[in-house]
Amino acid sequence: MTYQVSRNGQMYGPYALEDLKRYVASGNILPTDLAKSEEMPDWLPVSQILGTSSAPQAAYAAPTAYAAPTAYAAPSLIPQQPTGVAYPDPPNLNWVLELLLGFVTCTLFVMVWNLVIASWANRVEPASKALMYYIIATALIVLNFGGSWGVMISIAHHNQPHQHFLGSLIGIAAWVMRLIARFTLRDTLERHFNGPEPLGLRLNAVMTFFFGGIYFQYKLNEINQLKQAARYQSGVR
Repeated sequence: MTYQVSRNGQMYGPYALEDLKRYVASGNILPTDLAKSEEMPDWLPVSQILGTSSAPQAAYAAPTAYAAPTAYAAPSLIPQQPTGVAYPDPPNLNWVLELLLGFVTCTLFVMVWNLVIASWANRVEPASKALMYYIIATALIVLNFGGSWGVMISIAHHNQPHQHFLGSLIGIAAWVMRLIARFTLRDTLERHFNGPEPLGLRLNAVMTFFFGGIYFQYKLNEINQLKQAARYQSGVR
């Protein structure tokens, strides 16, 4: 059985019961947050779900129901690491600016910014291999570019360029490795923002395939807006 979690009108999850217990223990989900499974008629506090999870389903109707998921105040809205230190915010460059700089620099800036995003992802999810794959992909792209530059020089000197099999192989390897890096980073972001920081992130596979880092930055901009709003609300309280 899985549960949706609601905090201030924002929906997170779904989470299995063991995930709920782990996130409550780490402080990422509060006992006062509301939760509900598909079998439950009403929203109940997470503390009550964990206390009655082994009871028969009929027992869910007994407690007094909450009128709406927003009818409570959450003491903290910014997920914390187990040590109590807040996770670092994602890179917050506007995705339109990234697109423009990538166009001006012939995608060079986008390549560098992908490394920045992957480096941040490695800080919050040390087990992620996205940074390693992006480094390999970047090295292959640079190597392939060097071979293409040699062909352009040959053409400029009116020489017959030679198409080497190795150059074609490097180009294919760079393309494949870039896709592997993209989807590895996609998995890392979804795992983090549906686990330690339960913000309900979903990344479209088609958008990931065609737009990669620009699409990720668009989503990270939204996440930064949510986190800033959460800090503002916490400050008001």
